[in-house]
Amino acid sequence: MINLLFVVIFSEMAVIMVLSFKTPFRKLTLMILDRIKRGRGPVVVKTVAGTLSIVMMSSVYSVMKIQKRWIDDGAATPTDQILMAKHLLEATLMGGVLFLALMIDRLHHYIRELRIRRKSMEAIKKQGPGFEEGKPNGSDKVKALEEEVTTLKAKLKHLESDLESKTKEMDAAEANAVALRKQSEGFLLEYDRLLEENQNLRNQLESLDQSLSRSGSKKNT
Repeated sequence: MINLLFVVIFSEMAVIMVLSFKTPFRKLTLMILDRIKRGRGPVVVKTVAGTLSIVMMSSVYSVMKIQKRWIDDGAATPTDQILMAKHLLEATLMGGVLFLALMIDRLHHYIRELRIRRKSMEAIKKQGPGFEEGKPNGSDKVKALEEEVTTLKAKLKHLESDLESKTKEMDAAEANAVALRKQSEGFLLEYDRLLEENQNLRNQLESLDQSLSRSGSKKNT
């Protein structure tokens, strides 16, 4: 389970890095995400996300239950420590998977919006000079065309401001992706430490079992 979650996290980080930079793989990734969001794709994604959220809440509940047992008993057994570390790591990784999935969805949405805005701006810029050059002699038609040009220029300014705001949002998303990559590296170090602690606790349990078996054999003799 933990190894699978790490694989999913690294895959999502790779998708975010591909979407953050303009490379040949970016267009292919956008096409795949577009197809996923069509038909039954959103239903499947929401079902998986809901299932993962339920499992994450179950892990959090198990951690809280073990902590309550520690408070009631006044001491923590090695088995409880191992179980708590395992559930805590699983809950953290599942939360990271859900957050990275949300980041991918938002990045995909912003990139599509930026492409649509750019196409609209290019169309408006092409139409603007044509309207100014093709003004007829009639005063009413001239005024109507001037008003239309003014409206198009206002729309162009609005689209430019929207493009600037979307670019800032993408920069913020890229910064979050870098922070998540550093956080995942911390998770890997924590996972190695927990594995080492798990091995030490197992060795302690084996030594305790051997000492108990020896003491029991001495009593029997």
